[in-house]
Amino acid sequence: MDYCCTPLFEGVIDDSDAAEMAPVLAALADPARLRIVSMLAGSPDGAACGCDLEVPLGLSQPTVSHHLKVLREAGLVEGTRDGRWIYYRVVPERLAEIRDALTPALAVSV
Repeated sequence: MDYCCTPLFEGVIDDSDAAEMAPVLAALADPARLRIVSMLAGSPDGAACGCDLEVPLGLSQPTVSHHLKVLREAGLVEGTRDGRWIYYRVVPERLAEIRDALTPALAVSV
């Protein structure tokens, strides 16, 4: 097919990748969850206990736990148990997948 200009849809995310990425982006679409990811990514040692998130977020422990569960299920954070506490950290590979899905191949090569 002849195009009058550069095709607009080269290098964009395909249907299957979009279907896989949509639930991950939905998990980040909540303001509290987006803040949790930001807080964990910006924490001095890269991790924080769920209990450390309650006061800065202004949320109760069950609500913070719910948000962390959604983020874990989306593969955005992982937790490590230390006694009765769970320390959460961002999964950098998952964030890289989001970045790559939203960056068309042509934009990277330019």
